[in-house]
This record gives sequence, C-alpha cells and structure tokens, in this order.
Amino acid sequence: MPVNLTAPAADSLLPVAGIKLGFAEAHIRKANRKDVLVITLAEGSHVAGVFTLNQFCAAPVVLCKTHLASGQPIRALLVNTGNANAGTGDDGIQRATLTCEALAAALDLQTAQVLPFSTGVILEPLPADKVIAGLSAAIDNLKEDNWLNAAEAIMTTDIVAKGSSRRLLLGGKVITITGISKGSGMIHPNMATMLGFIATDAVISQAALDSIIEHAVNRSFNCITVDGDTSTNDSLILMASQQAANAEITEASPDFISLRDAITELAIELAQAIVRDGEGATKFMTVTVESGRDQAECRKVAYAIAHSPLVKTAFFASDPNLGRILAAIGYAGVEQLDVNALKLYLGDVLVAENGGRAVSYHEEQGAAVMQAAEILVRVDLARGQASSTVWTCDFSYDYVKINADYRS
Repeated sequence: MPVNLTAPAADSLLPVAGIKLGFAEAHIRKANRKDVLVITLAEGSHVAGVFTLNQFCAAPVVLCKTHLASGQPIRALLVNTGNANAGTGDDGIQRATLTCEALAAALDLQTAQVLPFSTGVILEPLPADKVIAGLSAAIDNLKEDNWLNAAEAIMTTDIVAKGSSRRLLLGGKVITITGISKGSGMIHPNMATMLGFIATDAVISQAALDSIIEHAVNRSFNCITVDGDTSTNDSLILMASQQAANAEITEASPDFISLRDAITELAIELAQAIVRDGEGATKFMTVTVESGRDQAECRKVAYAIAHSPLVKTAFFASDPNLGRILAAIGYAGVEQLDVNALKLYLGDVLVAENGGRAVSYHEEQGAAVMQAAEILVRVDLARGQASSTVWTCDFSYDYVKINADYRS
C-alpha cells in the first residue's frame, strides 16, 4: 500500500476557471477503466512544458515539443493510458498525429493546438482508433470540477489517484491552483515516468510561466527516484487560464514569488505522492546531503544512496546494514572526498564519523529508526555550504512482482 498516502476527495480538488476536463473508457488495454482524458483551455491561456531527457523519447513527447514551438496557442490536451506510444518510430508519430487531428476537428481547433500524452507499455503500436473512439464521451463530460476523474484516468500501476489544490490572494484576487500527476515505477529524473498537469487561473506572462515551471520542476519532480530508470514519456505541463482578473504577473511583479512558491509547493506534494505510491513501496525515505561544495555534488551523493538496490532492500527489511550507505557515498563520484570528515545520520542518530562507525552508535538505534514508515537519511560532507534533498522509497518483493507481471 502507498506510504501515508490516500486519494484526494473530489471536492478538495478545486475547479480552475477556464480549464475543463473530460474522460472516457476506451478499452485501450483493459476494459472498464478510465483511460482517455481530454483537457480544454480557455482562449488566451498560456502553457509551459518540460519533458523527459531520455533520447528514446516517445512520439507524443516529440509532437508536444513541436506543437509548443509552433507558436499556435494551445487549447487542448489529450492523454491516453495503457500504451506509451514509445519505441514506435514514424508510425507512432503518425498515430499520435491522427488523435490530435481528431480532437482538433471535434473542438474546431488546429492540430498544433492539441498536445498529446501517452503512458503505458513501450514498443507497442498506439491503438489510435480506440483513442479516437473515446473522444466523444470525453468531450461530452467536460467539466471544471472533473479533476478527480482526470487523476484516475491517467493512472497505470498507480494504486491511488494523486492531486492537490491551493488558493492564495494576490493583488486582491483569489488565485486557484490545482494539479494532478501519475507515476509509480520507472521513476527517475530527468524527469520521471510520470505525467503531471498543473493549472492556475492567474493572469501571468508566458515568460513568467516558463520561469515558474523550471523553478518548480527542479525542486520537485527532478528530486524523486523510485528505481533509477528514466522513462520515455515524462511530461509536466503548467497551464494558466488567465481568468482570475488579477494584474498580469511578470517576473518583476511583487506577486511573482508568491505564485511561484505556491506552484512549487504543490509540485513537491505531487512528486512526493509518486514516491509514496512507488511500486511495492513500504517506506518513504528523505535523503538530505548537506555541507557540500555545490549542489551538483550533493545530488550525486543523494542519488547514489537513493538508487542503490542494496540500500533500498535494507530499508525494506528494516535492517540497519548501513555500511551500504557509506559504500554509495564512496562511489558517488565526488572528487577528493574526505571520508574521515563526513558524518552519516539515520534520523537523529549519528551512525558514522571519522571514517567508520560512530562510537556512540548501537545497532538497536538504527533498527528502531528503520521500523518507521518515513525515514530521514542525512549526510554531512563537511566541505561547503551547499545542500540537496532527494525523495525515494524502498524495494520490496512486490516491486519485482509488479514489473514481472506488467504486461500480463
């Protein structure tokens, strides 16, 4: 079961003026499940996106980048689950284009005004006919308060839907932010096998929106890992419908930081939800590396720990075999690391210092900390002022079972 995570209540996901969502059961991979999502945006909306760095990126990622670069205002998003349309070559581009053309025709838009997204099994042809057949039902139930259904419609191996909302007062106007995400396995930045859609009704410039998504993703979705595998389909979209009637927010506006931080906070919550719902996860771990020379080396160490199958299986077993963490620190690739100067903490317990086990440390202390569902690992490199935090989960028997049975 997910670690301290439950699905949001439908009424907790606040409608965003100018954003409508509709879903359908198109039987793309399995019957009787929501697997097509349509999102429409009011005229004048601004959209920003970030995508996977996997060079084998999926056809919809290629098309999203092309459509965003076209200069056409984005007016709709089309999402399917059950099939990733990745590793499908030119045929995959053609099939994704067909779905965009069909939705554009139904909504009286240009094809480049539609952004496509897919998630599911790689190396299989997209059943474009099924996606297209589901569009009518999805369009028929377009509503501003359909966020929970939308969160359910983008799930694959997720156990629970993921979504959250915020409200804040900017310039005397109430601003709403709502977001959903999916992801459970093949999670590692940049970015993760995830889809994320965040919307606000704030009036904001395109440049400011671009700045916010970069800031938010680098502090949220690019700080999570479940298994170290970077997906072919990762996409995060930030939409601003311009409906809140506030004075336009630019990077120079007094309200810019407040909006940026609220969106970043929501993105962190969604990103952590993905880790909490990691395939087979039983523990949620925060790995903080501090006192480094720069953030890059802190991230190297944090990811070395968070990726290690030996570390992750030890946490699943609540086994304080903490020499595995020291080994990960050592191979992280930090040059001229003084292992005698660093300190390793498990929770508040000092585990290692002076190049070995701390004199004050007893294994019973480590075992007690590791019994908890949420655990902090902290490394003090003692060589600077920089720090970085990564969130991860353990590896259980179920991780292997889920991925062994994924296509069955």
